[in-house]
Amino acid sequence: MSDDPQQLLDDAQAWWTTQIIDIHPGEIGIRGYPIQELIGNVTFPEMIWLMIRGELPRPAQARLLDAALVASVDHGPHAPSISIARMAITCGVDLNNAVASGVNVLGDVHGGPGQQCMELYAQIHAASGGENPFAALVDAQLEQFIARHGKIVPGFGHRFHPVDPRVAPLLAMVEQAAAAGEVSGIYARIGREVEAALRRRTGKPIPMNIDGVTAVIFSELGFPPPMGRGLFILSRSVGILAHAWEQMQRGERIKGPMPKEIPYTYSGPKSRTFDPDR
Repeated sequence: MSDDPQQLLDDAQAWWTTQIIDIHPGEIGIRGYPIQELIGNVTFPEMIWLMIRGELPRPAQARLLDAALVASVDHGPHAPSISIARMAITCGVDLNNAVASGVNVLGDVHGGPGQQCMELYAQIHAASGGENPFAALVDAQLEQFIARHGKIVPGFGHRFHPVDPRVAPLLAMVEQAAAAGEVSGIYARIGREVEAALRRRTGKPIPMNIDGVTAVIFSELGFPPPMGRGLFILSRSVGILAHAWEQMQRGERIKGPMPKEIPYTYSGPKSRTFDPDR
């Protein structure tokens, strides 16, 4: 480390470098825009886009992002991220702890399928050279994906909904935007082709779910796959917060995953006597 005071100061200032925000006394700039000019003029989805991408979205892009975020906010207290947050509240923690507890379980299985589906779409898009994917190509790419990741294809099928009610309106918005030239529409076609390939492969319908359709939207909007999980976390945090707050109003203490009247299943050794001379 240099002994030159000016060099030490320069090194300290360069320790954290960001293109996102510039703050000085009485001044806050977000991607070059004074915050006071954004307040009241930019929606929250537009602000998310600006923070992540560096520029403000076009209105059609903002509408698609907004719709995807709205659709993913909640899926009931049986969703692990929600139930964990509610149980955390009954342990006496604050809202921030409960929300963090819920967000922390949004991993590869619960929270990650959107990202994984985006990776599948990107794989098919690359293999097709950006053209409309044909059935044989999608079948082959799906076979490769399943060989690497297992038989569960993220973004398709749902343990609760025979047909996910969130898919049709979101796909309709993508198709409308594609018709207006606002997005390519290629990822919507890829998503439908994967759905058809799964039917050919299994002989039964395995329809697109919320992860599959938001993967279409985020891909159409140019977000990289890891950001698919990040955006889902932003959306689902709203539901986690709402459930944690609702639970907090009830004043209940130490609620586990099921009522105490319903016993769990013990599968260990039968009752036995301890032998001190063993």
